[in-house]
Amino acid sequence: MTAYSLLDLVPVIQGGTVSQSLANAADLAAHAERLGYTRYWVAEHHGMEGIASAATSVVIAHVGHATSTIRIGAGGIMLPNHAPLQIAEQFGTLDALFPGRVDLGLGRAPGSDQRVAHAIRRTLDSDANAFPQDVLELQSYFADDGKTGIRATPGAGAKVQLWILGSSLFGAQLAAALGLPYAFASHFAPGLLDEAIQVYRRNFKPSEVLEKSHLMLGYNVFAADDDAEAEYLATSQQQAFVAIRTGRGIQLPPPIRGYRESLGAQGEAILGQVLSASAIGGPDKVRRELAAFIERTGADELMLTSAMFDHEARKRSLTIAAEAMRAVEVA
Repeated sequence: MTAYSLLDLVPVIQGGTVSQSLANAADLAAHAERLGYTRYWVAEHHGMEGIASAATSVVIAHVGHATSTIRIGAGGIMLPNHAPLQIAEQFGTLDALFPGRVDLGLGRAPGSDQRVAHAIRRTLDSDANAFPQDVLELQSYFADDGKTGIRATPGAGAKVQLWILGSSLFGAQLAAALGLPYAFASHFAPGLLDEAIQVYRRNFKPSEVLEKSHLMLGYNVFAADDDAEAEYLATSQQQAFVAIRTGRGIQLPPPIRGYRESLGAQGEAILGQVLSASAIGGPDKVRRELAAFIERTGADELMLTSAMFDHEARKRSLTIAAEAMRAVEVA
């Protein structure tokens, strides 16, 4: 059975507030829990006025208190921005608060532009090239094996589930070498999807935490009661994608009728590439496209994501997506 989970960037809508976005995140996570989603993740981004998940571990705690069974975590923490000891302490604290529920997805991108990355790190001397060693150091703190000579408190002995994230072949290679589950960001960078799947599965080495490979793939779902309404609701995220790819981060705008048809060649090319791992439509279309993607990739789990301007419409989309995933397994 293909599991299904939720990635939430905690979008800030135009005219909205961060407080409203965080309240929506807690409500969305509780809704996903009722629908049978396996996990709810938020991602570390900085310097983006349309994303409210910069203080990622704080948001996870907020969501944890609004839920009781769904796994909660980061998809992900951009480890080069942090000392591994600090992340061990943060996620050790989360594990103490929500035992048996905490995931920690690790990425090596900055989650920002170079200017913001410098403001976070103060120096870029310790960069993404140190990522594999940082992962091993973090594992050592959780294992409490004494290799670092430092005991993380909280953190030592925490049962946090580690994941490697990526949008290139590097993450696939590292996850395979360490015997960790792997999440590929096909929801916004699908270009190397097929190659990454092959690299991860071909090179996977069983570990103490995972006997066989476990592959999660990001997938956009914009669902509504009919295709036309779904196409309309999806235009909020489409506008945001185009803005980011052309160097303008924006708050999530309201949907626009006919937006896709109004785009020029550059905008259409951006969306054609970035949305290739997506389903936009009513229940039947979403079910067919999810089934086709699972059939093509053999994914063990899908990390579903979408941002919609209207919170209730977004909850309805999650409901349709969950029903579609269950229908795919029955078929």
